[in-house]
Amino acid sequence: MQNMTKTTGKMTLTINSEIYSQLLSKYQPRIIKTEAENDEFLEIVEELLARQNLTPEESTILELLVKLIEDFEDTHYQLNHSTPLSRMLHLMEAQNIDKESLVKIFGSSEIVDKVMNGDLEINSQQALELENLFHVDSSLFMNE
Repeated sequence: MQNMTKTTGKMTLTINSEIYSQLLSKYQPRIIKTEAENDEFLEIVEELLARQNLTPEESTILELLVKLIEDFEDTHYQLNHSTPLSRMLHLMEAQNIDKESLVKIFGSSEIVDKVMNGDLEINSQQALELENLFHVDSSLFMNE
């Protein structure tokens, strides 16, 4: 059994190569070329996001699938380009997380409202905390 390490933000995850290989075989991530493939991967992402505690291997697969979906959608949906805010709102809906759950991260309900209205951007510290809350890479919450 081989292990790989992956550094995300503050922590280093140890990835079990055998388990990761099984997940790769199960989900078969690849460059998305059609709307049907995009829908298929979106369903898998929704399934993974609905789980309470993802393993490091599942988190890595989730991150890969989100990146593949973003690449496809960036190419095919230029008008609907996602933003850190839209990604956060999508994850909140998908994981059934309410605004009150964000108060610890942003400091107050007033600041949460400003972020959700687009009046304030998510900073790097908040992005790291959102990473832990949603179990996705913090870069999803940062402007490129």
